Amino acid sequence: MMSIRPRRSVLYMPASNARALEKAKTLPADVIIFDLEDSVSVDAKVYAREAACDAVIAGGYGKRELVIRVNALESQWGKEDIAAAAISGADAILIPKIYHGDDIASVIDIMKNVGAPDDMAIWLMMETPAAILRCDAIAGAHENIKCLIVGSNDLLKDMQAENSDDRFALITALNMTVMAARTNGLAVLDSVYNDISDIDGLKIETQQGRKLGFDGKTLIHPSQIDIANEVFAPDAEALESAVGMIKAFEAAKADNKAVAVYNGQMVEELHISEAYRLLALADAIQAIEE
Repeated sequence: MMSIRPRRSVLYMPASNARALEKAKTLPADVIIFDLEDSVSVDAKVYAREAACDAVIAGGYGKRELVIRVNALESQWGKEDIAAAAISGADAILIPKIYHGDDIASVIDIMKNVGAPDDMAIWLMMETPAAILRCDAIAGAHENIKCLIVGSNDLLKDMQAENSDDRFALITALNMTVMAARTNGLAVLDSVYNDISDIDGLKIETQQGRKLGFDGKTLIHPSQIDIANEVFAPDAEALESAVGMIKAFEAAKADNKAVAVYNGQMVEELHISEAYRLLALADAIQAIEE
């Protein structure tokens, strides 16, 4: 089966908060993002950078994927953040405030100058109207780009649009980001849900994100992890169906047939590809939860 890394739940943790960094070691999130940007005050930026890198180097986070979100490239901290994160041993660097593909060249130059691993992953925040309009070019700007994340709060602000339960103002941006990611073979993550107390609203929005094609959801509080893990994991019925379709298709191939029928529905090669992806995702989830 194909190799897949689960990213159902992707939790932002303020790197300036030592207690939060320690707590992250015990949380069932697939990915921890050590945040140097929005959740860190100006006077704590340098400390947060050092704390995030120290936490990654020290380890103790098990099989969780570790990402450092730096400050914007044009900010007074951006270049030093990138330089430090690039040699910290983190799985990826998350770059905010992307406007066009040329931004990536500057990031790569900084990483090379400090001796970052050649294959170190770069994740990108898609949170500006310019980024959405250029999303395909941005997604394909460099081979190290591995994941796109929608940043809805900044995007809505720049659009001068209003948020709503159905995310009407964001649907085009959400769709375009998913399509750009899939066109370029990247992972893609949905934006955060701001109301920590509204679990029902979180579940509805998370289900919408899965229907739109996202791999997982970014989160701002540990209480949101279980919902994301549940929604973005294949359930028992889907896995049973996947196995059944594969068996039916293999039997049809043995009879020199190009299609099969499973539970009254036609099964083609495209359905089998998705079936194998779901089974691989389930195996990967089991592996990180052991």
